[in-house]
Amino acid sequence: MEEKKKGVAILGSSGSIGTQALDVIRANSDRFSVELLTVNKSADLLIKQAIEFKPNAVVIASESEYQKVSDALFSHGIKVYCGEEAIAQAVSQHSIDIVLTAMVGYAGLKPTMAAIEAGKSIALANKETLVVAGEIITELARKNAVNIYPVDSEHSAIFQCLAGEWENPIEKIYLTASGGPFRGWATKELEKVTVEQALKHPNWDMGAKITIDSATLMNKGLEVIEAKWLFGLKTEQIDVIVHPQSIIHSVVQFEDGSMKAQMGLPDMKLPIQYALGYPERLKSYFPRFNFLKYPSLTFEKADTATFKNLDLAFHALHKGGNTACVLNAANEVAVASFLKKKISFLDIARLNESCMEKVHFVQKPTYEDYMTTDKETRIIAHETALQLQS
Repeated sequence: MEEKKKGVAILGSSGSIGTQALDVIRANSDRFSVELLTVNKSADLLIKQAIEFKPNAVVIASESEYQKVSDALFSHGIKVYCGEEAIAQAVSQHSIDIVLTAMVGYAGLKPTMAAIEAGKSIALANKETLVVAGEIITELARKNAVNIYPVDSEHSAIFQCLAGEWENPIEKIYLTASGGPFRGWATKELEKVTVEQALKHPNWDMGAKITIDSATLMNKGLEVIEAKWLFGLKTEQIDVIVHPQSIIHSVVQFEDGSMKAQMGLPDMKLPIQYALGYPERLKSYFPRFNFLKYPSLTFEKADTATFKNLDLAFHALHKGGNTACVLNAANEVAVASFLKKKISFLDIARLNESCMEKVHFVQKPTYEDYMTTDKETRIIAHETALQLQS
């Protein structure tokens, strides 16, 4: 009897994670079927992906691109929907077994919640979902008996290290960071960083937002917050260590002092495949690590004084409430402003810190509180960006 294929929904199929996930599915077409694809504006790529993978439905968030996609896919019998609301509705399709949330930023929160409420397993690449509303998401997943499989290379590494160790308490985890393209740079040098320089990551191929976050170490800060919720940790159980080679993806230290590390070449397809195929390790033809090409692996302390975003993330974790939601929203505005060359590289952290000081603090936020916080923060962040320009 032929084994049933696992139905996959990819939210954000035009981005780096989404396109690599389709590479994984293409190589394992006997295991997976694509049931839903969603994009924001990339109509031409969505049409191409849909014709190849033949999902049951696609969603394009941009209303101006809807007709183009609808006309192109009409003869293929693929349903086409439009708008952000449609994404949250489409994830409940009966044929979907697992939802890969690869949308960038706050936009991934609502559809992820909808997928959990529909009882779908989650392959989580949208770290902002747990950063913004970790307590709500983890409780919702518990209530609906839904598994969340991390896709970030660092959290996937922790998850892999914990296999067979679920009953053994974690003493500490170490999230590794490459240090980004400006590792070792002084504050004076960072003041002059250009957008083009910041978009050149030394080890990973990622979208613009995540690449800038990696350069400011905000990406690592968001991962610190995400790790708390994924693995039920206290702030003092999480540390960050700079590892420029990006071979050790993270480390778990247990109560007896022993440590487990997950290693491999920096390739996001591996954690994507692990999340989609769990609990199986599917055979792959990814490049293999050669110890002789890496005669030394080095480690350094993270410079939180120069790269203040990482320090702000730990502060948000300590304070709790809606603080991480504020940090996330402020950072999305700050990065967008930097990419448009309206503020400087170091202004990103200045803007984030300013918003954390100004936005109303809520100790026990509801979903509605998070929505209000996100909206309030973005208004203040845009105002702050204008002030920084002058």
